[in-house]
Amino acid sequence: MLQVMRSSAKYIWIFLAAAFIGVFLLLQTSGLLGRSAVTNTTPIATVNGEDILVTTWQRLVQQMEQQQTQGSGQSMSLDDRRRIEDQAYNELVEQTLIQQEIRRRKITVTDDEIVEAAQYNPPPQIMQSPELQTNGQFDPSKYVRYLRSPAAKQTGLLLQLETYYRDQLPQMKLYEQLAVGAYPSDAELWAAYRDAHDTAQVTFAAVHPVAPDPSVTVSDDEIRTYYDAHKSDLERPGQATVTITQIPRLISAADSAAVRSHAVALRDRILKGEKFEDVAKSESADSGSAVNGGDLGKGVRGRFVPEFETAAFSLKPGEISQPVLSPYGYHLIRLDARNGDTVSLHHILLRITQSDSAADKTDRKADSLSKIAAGAEKPARFDSAVKLLHLPTARGTVVEGEPAVVSGSPVPSVSAWAFSGVKPGESSDLFDDASGYYLARLESVTPGGIPSLDAVKNDIKTYLTRKKQIDQSVAPARKLAIAAAGSSFEQAASVLNTALMHTEPFSRESNVPGIGQANQVIGAAFSLPLGAISEPVKTDDGVYVIRVDRRVNADRKTFDTQKGMLRQQRMRIMQQSRVRALVANLKTTAKIKDNRKAVQASMARGNGA
Repeated sequence: MLQVMRSSAKYIWIFLAAAFIGVFLLLQTSGLLGRSAVTNTTPIATVNGEDILVTTWQRLVQQMEQQQTQGSGQSMSLDDRRRIEDQAYNELVEQTLIQQEIRRRKITVTDDEIVEAAQYNPPPQIMQSPELQTNGQFDPSKYVRYLRSPAAKQTGLLLQLETYYRDQLPQMKLYEQLAVGAYPSDAELWAAYRDAHDTAQVTFAAVHPVAPDPSVTVSDDEIRTYYDAHKSDLERPGQATVTITQIPRLISAADSAAVRSHAVALRDRILKGEKFEDVAKSESADSGSAVNGGDLGKGVRGRFVPEFETAAFSLKPGEISQPVLSPYGYHLIRLDARNGDTVSLHHILLRITQSDSAADKTDRKADSLSKIAAGAEKPARFDSAVKLLHLPTARGTVVEGEPAVVSGSPVPSVSAWAFSGVKPGESSDLFDDASGYYLARLESVTPGGIPSLDAVKNDIKTYLTRKKQIDQSVAPARKLAIAAAGSSFEQAASVLNTALMHTEPFSRESNVPGIGQANQVIGAAFSLPLGAISEPVKTDDGVYVIRVDRRVNADRKTFDTQKGMLRQQRMRIMQQSRVRALVANLKTTAKIKDNRKAVQASMARGNGA
């Protein structure tokens, strides 16, 4: 079979050659080749001496971008692209580390193993092919017939399968090695089940530090000791200060009325006989559901925004709503079915946008802003544009890796741009989203990393001061516990003027309002005798005294009926955990040189994309 696979190699090489030409043209047009230090042999990273080429990274980024834009139907911001670039980089680094570990362990595959895998364990994407389905399910007999047909050879499928399994089978063997012993005992499964299904209810009093106490002091030696012991915990992402100006897309009452009128007209068309699904495909702004005729599937209460949900649950099956206004625009909703608090729906979304005349005016103003200041290296160009066009400005701090928020509003692309290698004083390109156009000027940038002691001294002092204040809160909490043991919790709290709180039932995994999650108080709730008053229980937030009012243990019979399924789930979790642990350990010990900033800075200087 391998000979047959290899006989079709020319078709694969044609494909690869076409792909290489496409990438080459991309690099030529983007400036990655020839005009800068970034070439087709430039590594985006070096992992234990093995290079990951910038071209490989770019290809993966492009694939991910295409998948996202095809799925959402929306253009991407620089923030979206930077997130995808980081994801692609991490995937390539991890894949390189895994391949190096496979070589280190001398894991290999034989031709027979490849043939067997190709015949009996096809890749998921092949199993999803409509041509290989029978009654909506993958049909192995159709697959085997196709493998033996001339078409499999002519299309190059056989060689693709060989390439796929030569890459995947060693990884599968590695994961099998890691999974050895990943078999949870009944006792482990029962303990995990109890964590999720045992419940408790408690009454509690909390003592929290409420104000700075002048008597609590922290010395410089304590601050230095903490800093030396927690440097890695103090590492920070980069920060930049930017000035933003915006040209908003202002929506008038007339704009809203026009969209509502259009929604009414669409409803009339449907009532007169047009199919709801056809109108949704051609008119709905919700691209995710529009391709399916506006189908939103099944949803329970709480899934939708309140305005939408109220209207949807008031409909009768088959009924189409009047236009419903939500933060997203106007909706036409059709209720398909309802079962209790679960509904099946279709909808058409019309976003409220500016009228053509207003949009033209906004666009002309944005063009003027772009011509004067977009991409300018001189700070004065930004100021001149703002003054000439009478635009407001706002200054804010953005954090590397997080979308920018200035004056409480999200600003697209600015954060990614600020950390792309531009210099203070430079202006960005003109960015836009549904709410308007944005232009930014970089004022300053501070690289990420471990900050100096002086930079975090006040933060450490605040943290250690609060920790000491929490320690001081143990005394009044103990006074309450002693008083409660001699009378009752309620009586002691009344005498000491302390508020008591009562919880709803919670498990060991719950986030309990007023208490938190996975802390010492949660543990005490499942270890104290019923009705007993606890000693003061200290957490990072305060000091608690609790009484366990009720506890219900998980049902062993129900667990026994689910044990097989729970074991399979736990084995998958254990296996995945071991793979993640291996990758994390490999990253910790590897020598990884990250060249992204240098590459991106070179491209930002006009020597690249």
